Amino acid sequence: MTTDSYIILEDLRLFAYHGVAEQEHKVGNEYRIDIRLHVNITRAAQTDNVADTVNYAEVFETVKAEMKTPSKLLEHVAGRIANALLAHFPQTTGIDLVLRKRNPPMGADIAWTGVELHIQRDGSIKNDFRART
Repeated sequence: MTTDSYIILEDLRLFAYHGVAEQEHKVGNEYRIDIRLHVNITRAAQTDNVADTVNYAEVFETVKAEMKTPSKLLEHVAGRIANALLAHFPQTTGIDLVLRKRNPPMGADIAWTGVELHIQRDGSIKNDFRART
């Protein structure tokens, strides 16, 4: 049986130091991340064994580690996170990821800016994921 199934971590909140402006690397900002990992959970549903799925805590630790490395662009951070998740969790066949930065310093009255990434392990792009705001 083939099934679409996902491991979801929604609205992860982390503080980090990303941005083009030098000041952003000094004062930092709040970031929110939504992740949907494409993982077949059929076996875990039958066995009730965490070894048969992706451990949420390990996903969080992987994301947290990538967020600690300052970058200029959110695109770069999102790509790093996706690549790290694919490397650490070989059972993941794809990733949908949204990374948002709170109140970016751009002179606008704006709550968030961000990027949305959809990647399949085979390199193809999927466009059906929509993050909640």
